[in-house]
Amino acid sequence: MMTLFHGSYVQVPLPLAKAGRKKLDFGPGFYMTNIETQAQSWAIVVAGRKGRTITPVVSKYSFDRESALNEDVIFKVFPEYDLDWLDFVVSCRKGKDYSSVYDVVEGGIANDNVIDTVEDYEKGIITAEQALGQLRYKHVNHQLCVLNQFVIDKYLRFEGSEEVKV
Repeated sequence: MMTLFHGSYVQVPLPLAKAGRKKLDFGPGFYMTNIETQAQSWAIVVAGRKGRTITPVVSKYSFDRESALNEDVIFKVFPEYDLDWLDFVVSCRKGKDYSSVYDVVEGGIANDNVIDTVEDYEKGIITAEQALGQLRYKHVNHQLCVLNQFVIDKYLRFEGSEEVKV
């Protein structure tokens, strides 16, 4: 079992694969991380967007990754920031939906440490080689995006939630 976390302004006991925004790193899906502090930081950001009276919340899940891998769930995994990751993120941020190709996408986040590089590449300001040169020195965080609801329903179990102290 893999422990995953989701940062928000509400607990999410019944996640939906297509409820969030569309043009994200790995497209429309339910995003989680195996790094609890990363989920806490995101929860603070999201709650802050909703207003001062909103409390950040981190939901915790168990993901049966082994069973999913053994039962024909299609994973796309990016172990590092590379050209494949860069092109995938850029295409998703332009609106590409890979849910007919993959069920789960996992890899690094285009966070504040890497977003400028991604945007410069996307706009043609820098080449792929230049972008990869800059990304090579960035620490890869973690995100796992479930693109299809059947994966959530069959392999993800809600364990509870906790308010984040700000």
